[in-house]
Amino acid sequence: MKYAVLDFETTGNQSSDEIIQVGLAIIDHDRTISQVYSSYVKPGVPIPPFISGLTGITEEDVQNAPLLDEVMMEMVPLLDDVILVGHNVAFDFNFLQSALDKTGYLPFTGRILDTMDFLKIMFPSLTSYQLGFVSGEFGVTHDRPHQADSDALATALIFAKCLEEIDDLPLLALQRLSDLFSGEDSDLGWFFDAALQIRERETDASTDGFTYYRQFALRTEDWIDIKPPRSEDFDNPLKDKSFEQFMADVRANLKSKLPGYEEREAQNIMLEDVMKAFDEDKHLLVEAGTGTGKSLGYLLPAIYHSVKSEEKVMVSTHTINLQEQLRERDIPLLTDVVPFPFRAAIFKGRGHYLCLRKFEHKINKRDFTTPKEEVMTAAQMIVWLTQTETGDDEELNQGNRGADFWETVASESDSCLGRSCPWFRKCFYHKAKHEAGVADVVITNHSKLFTDVKAGHQLLPSYERLVIDEAHHLEEVAGKHLGMNMKYFTVVHTLTRLFKDSKTGQLPNLRAQLQTSGSEKASEWMSVIDNLYPEIIEIKENWDRLSDQLFGLMPERSDAAPGDPGQFVLRLLPHKKPKNWDALSEIENQIYMTMGTVIRKGERMVNELKEDDESYSSESLVTDISGLFKDLGAERDSIRSFMKLDNEETVYWLEGNGHYRSRSLQIYAVPVEVSEQLKALFFDKKKSVIMTSATLSVDKSFQYMIEQLGLTEASEQDQLLTSLLPSPFKYREQALLVIPRDFPSVKGSVGDDHFVNTLVQSLADSAIATQGRMLVLFTSYRMLRQVYDPLKEVLSTQGITVIGQGVDSGNRTKLTRRFQGQQASVLLGTSSFWEGVDIPGEALTSLAIVRLPFQPPNHPLVEAKSERLQQQKKNPFMKLSVPQAVIRFKQGFGRLVRSSQDRGIVIVYDTRILESYYGKYFLYSLPGPKMEHMPTNQMVPRISEWLGHR
Repeated sequence: MKYAVLDFETTGNQSSDEIIQVGLAIIDHDRTISQVYSSYVKPGVPIPPFISGLTGITEEDVQNAPLLDEVMMEMVPLLDDVILVGHNVAFDFNFLQSALDKTGYLPFTGRILDTMDFLKIMFPSLTSYQLGFVSGEFGVTHDRPHQADSDALATALIFAKCLEEIDDLPLLALQRLSDLFSGEDSDLGWFFDAALQIRERETDASTDGFTYYRQFALRTEDWIDIKPPRSEDFDNPLKDKSFEQFMADVRANLKSKLPGYEEREAQNIMLEDVMKAFDEDKHLLVEAGTGTGKSLGYLLPAIYHSVKSEEKVMVSTHTINLQEQLRERDIPLLTDVVPFPFRAAIFKGRGHYLCLRKFEHKINKRDFTTPKEEVMTAAQMIVWLTQTETGDDEELNQGNRGADFWETVASESDSCLGRSCPWFRKCFYHKAKHEAGVADVVITNHSKLFTDVKAGHQLLPSYERLVIDEAHHLEEVAGKHLGMNMKYFTVVHTLTRLFKDSKTGQLPNLRAQLQTSGSEKASEWMSVIDNLYPEIIEIKENWDRLSDQLFGLMPERSDAAPGDPGQFVLRLLPHKKPKNWDALSEIENQIYMTMGTVIRKGERMVNELKEDDESYSSESLVTDISGLFKDLGAERDSIRSFMKLDNEETVYWLEGNGHYRSRSLQIYAVPVEVSEQLKALFFDKKKSVIMTSATLSVDKSFQYMIEQLGLTEASEQDQLLTSLLPSPFKYREQALLVIPRDFPSVKGSVGDDHFVNTLVQSLADSAIATQGRMLVLFTSYRMLRQVYDPLKEVLSTQGITVIGQGVDSGNRTKLTRRFQGQQASVLLGTSSFWEGVDIPGEALTSLAIVRLPFQPPNHPLVEAKSERLQQQKKNPFMKLSVPQAVIRFKQGFGRLVRSSQDRGIVIVYDTRILESYYGKYFLYSLPGPKMEHMPTNQMVPRISEWLGHR
């Protein structure tokens, strides 16, 4: 096989645009790159500045270049008898066909392969498939991105890497891939078929490192073989060792392993505080700013305590990101430096693990709703099974459509066959559960913590001591889990998985199996199934009607909440129901009744089938269906409890989005106060709960958190320790906070023209002074949109890119990566960028905070909490709005200085921080940067001067 890897640079994306550069790399039969052809092409139109900015190709470059005719004359012979390859090949292929046509050659009729497909399938865990990113990951030199010859060469090297990876696949996985694509008449199908034929001719069938089971090749072994970290015959390694002695050993090991290791005062204080809380059975609130090394600050005492006293310590994080960071960075380091073997296990919510039984069923039955995309996802997962040891979906880059696929193959308790499942010993969820069972320290997340509490502590191993990291989120997560939140699609997914049409859905699958089973009762059951169909359709129609009418209650207003465009919110009050509520309750009642009938009939049939049919083939299907009926039951009860609107302690509200109308509907019922429940569930029950975060105090006091989390009683009874750790950074030298004191102010979430123009001008001047590398935080998405276009225009002449959340495509991680990857760029972000984004070093030099991050006072939960405080004769603004905003403000500020080498500028454009009586709480809560205020026009000279003094 001979491949030609093609890349064009063009004046735009339309077929009418022109080619300005060609790159072609030929990969020979022996997989060496035998030739790279490249040439500029003289276009008949000027090159748009945007394209020059992207590619670096200017008018001068193409001025004396050959015309398309000459270039094609040299290129066409190279395309003889090759397979055409490209990165997003459809783009280049279209330009090739039109160029061949224009210059009088026959169209290209050979086979075409896309490296994007190969990367997705062969490297399912890469976080991005962008050429530049992949080149970096593979160590491929890609010195001039967006230049055709450099792109073509990089793509050729990446394609060669994919081919090597295919060589290393076990034969069984290759057979699976070939089989998967055989249904489609595609060049990809042809390729895997050819690869399989070549492989089958080679006799060597080595089984290196894979487990083969039920026609799948797996990396994972039987989890039953996983042993506890230390054998029971030996003495406890900490028998006569104090924590000081243990830490002395650990520090000695750290020094020898990490040449630059230096002790940090704040971390030492934290180690002592956490240990003290464990020893005295007390709770602890500890604020540990960036650079403290707080993960080790709680993990080391947790390991010491759990091993010494032989009882588990549970650690909970808010984000999966932090969980992954502990898995990839901190635990491996500790495994190296702790002087005895220990085990820390990561245990997530069940839906994160792949159910092998469901996956096998889906692939064997080709049960695909959107075949083209789902075949790709299935191929990706077949390869992933030869790589993954955890079966955790966080390892997969599934793209946008993959989430729907995952939902149908994720592990869930209602459809689990337990020990009678043929996959039981290989099961990823049971493996994780078993590992947590034998571990010393278990790392989970806040969500799972609450799911476990709601399930009567059936999910997590039992524990008496708990560390809560990112604890400033605890209250919000508690509200979500102790309350109810349901989407329009929650119900629709359950219904369509039962029955979409006579061919798709689990009931039609079961009906088809019964038809061929020859069981004598089969026809009875088939008629039960046939009778369920119209009832399921009726539920769906009523649910659509109800969702429509609920959505219709929301006022059309576009400034409702920051975040998405056209976000609508409406709070529903128990004592003041909307006027046509009875009509809505009537629809809900019909849904409730029909669902009841469907569940009753369905469950009776499922139970009879379980007793009657011994064959495995439908057992897994019956279990899945039984799980779906259970889901339906839970949904029926949630809708009812919401529609009753009868609890004064609960806040009820609706949310929706102007674009997707009733399909975007979400219903919420959340307790106003969770402090009582947190106290009852955790602080009264557990011996010791450690809560840590970079932002727990407001104006050096923990009072706000103590009240929110239900720690008042513990605090009065001397059961609570608090600790504010000193910052390891020299903030006065590392950070300068600038406030332009004459800056115009804003009312509401939208700026007037004067405000927007002044802001754009000032941001542009500052960005030029700091050479980009600037993060701008907004509190309203609409204001971000107002600034995005004008700022982009001003900065494009300076070669500084502007990236906007929600304007440029990609999630937070992707946007952050783009920002880090580009020398000079400005990133505009809203709510989710205020925290958790880690951009160390040079990539981020300045942070602009446009408005103090107050939550919109009209959000239902904020409103209800404010009413509650007013009843208690307290000031909601000072007791709730200000502390919440200060904590977010501190989180935002924390993005800037991430290491002792970082230096940076913070600009706060909100003059309320100087003028209002509450502004001082924001300033006093920061870890001591240098603060200055000045007229706007003096700001940029001061920034340049300060950055110049290293």
